Amino acid sequence: MVRTPLTPLERERGRFLGALLRQARGERSMAEVAAGAGISAETLRKIETGRAPTPAFFTIAALAATLGLTLGEIAERCAAVTAPEPEEGVAEEAA
Repeated sequence: MVRTPLTPLERERGRFLGALLRQARGERSMAEVAAGAGISAETLRKIETGRAPTPAFFTIAALAATLGLTLGEIAERCAAVTAPEPEEGVAEEAA
């Protein structure tokens, strides 16, 4: 199965989600939060850095519970993210 490439908006929301989760983690270690959510520290690292911009729903639900966030709060804040402005060189190439 071939996966459809992510849009710039999806990638930007993934970066925002990662930053949001990293902020909520605070001083807790990545290993501690990952273990609490039942995922690997590497998976959490990928989400926080935006390398996994569309994690599974249940992964986000487990992280939200571990971090004391609600799914509604995460959804609302990520929905407010808009697509990044195209870079100058990219816009010229597309034209």
